[in-house]
Amino acid sequence: MINHKKVVVVMPAYNASKTLEQTYAEIPFDIVDDVVVVDDCSHDDTAEKARSLGIQHVIRHEKNMGYGGNQKTCYDFALTIGADIVIMVHPDYQYTPKLIPSICYLIANDVFQVVLGSRILGTGALKGGMPKHKYIANRILTFIQNILTGAKLSEYHTGYRAFSKAAVQSINYQENSDNFVFDNQMLSQLIFKGYEIGEVSCPTKYFDEASSINLKDSAVYGLGVLKVSVQHRLQKWGVLNLQRYH
Repeated sequence: MINHKKVVVVMPAYNASKTLEQTYAEIPFDIVDDVVVVDDCSHDDTAEKARSLGIQHVIRHEKNMGYGGNQKTCYDFALTIGADIVIMVHPDYQYTPKLIPSICYLIANDVFQVVLGSRILGTGALKGGMPKHKYIANRILTFIQNILTGAKLSEYHTGYRAFSKAAVQSINYQENSDNFVFDNQMLSQLIFKGYEIGEVSCPTKYFDEASSINLKDSAVYGLGVLKVSVQHRLQKWGVLNLQRYH
């Protein structure tokens, strides 16, 4: 706990058996109370690996629900077990759990209700091996998103993020996509609700076992991100009335 607030790490997992142990080993259990692994019908032994590590809360989807669908289960369960702070850590070891204290203390001390681990602050992204085309796409999309949402984030595309219980409960994330654009829809909802979002510089690692989406899915994701940002602006103007913003 931090300031008497329960900290729960959620891991949306898919074919993460090779990297789960390395990620789990870096979780600071002096402040983290529970870990939840949701295995999205992996083809490997991710769920069995998680149980062998002694992780108490292991959930396995019997059919693949998608990245967004996986997160819905993560947040639902974290709230069910009494989380005051929920932090999402990908089990592919692309982001180090060693930043959990820095990120969570900002929420526990009511500095921010939402905090992101940013690969773009500093020079961590390219040094960590982020492909140049992904870096450029990230910068272009983020620039457009900041204009349309009115926020000033260094990036919207990190998978390292933490939320207060109040922030998670305030948005209708069940209305979001079950695919990769879920992350951006969630940030759009939080910005729409008036939350200021903090960022912590985060090194990243790109290697063969780290999860990544292919070029086709990246293009679909990019178009989806732009759609979300336009919808955000139109919702602000009162032109749209989307259920996910209520």
